[in-house]
Amino acid sequence: MKSRDQLTTSTLRMALAAVGVAEVAGEAKRELSDEEVLSVLAKEAKKRTEAATAFADAGRAEQAAKERAEEEVLARYLPKQLSDAEIQGLVATTLAGGDFGEGRGAMGAAMKAVQAAAAGRADGAKLAAEVRRQLGV
Repeated sequence: MKSRDQLTTSTLRMALAAVGVAEVAGEAKRELSDEEVLSVLAKEAKKRTEAATAFADAGRAEQAAKERAEEEVLARYLPKQLSDAEIQGLVATTLAGGDFGEGRGAMGAAMKAVQAAAAGRADGAKLAAEVRRQLGV
């Protein structure tokens, strides 16, 4: 705020508001753990990515650029995302370390184990695609 960076200030205010909403969601207000706060920030970053894509598809480049800039600000506060090669390795080692069965029935258990291993460092859609590929589903 002291640097008068309007984009960063507005994005961080939006993130704090999202955390506040998550804290009061449910039956009683509670304080979120660090993992839960990171989850909220990841959801907000994903919303910005999806919005940027929608704006770009609609021909609104200026609004898309704003959404991408907000996503970059949020990315500063998130763990470094895994590369595609790292995701492949993580999924391979996780699947090798457990007995998940065969076919579509194995997908749920495998995804649970892979998401726990990734710990918020990878997008769920990328993880699911790689698990499907390696399971042959």
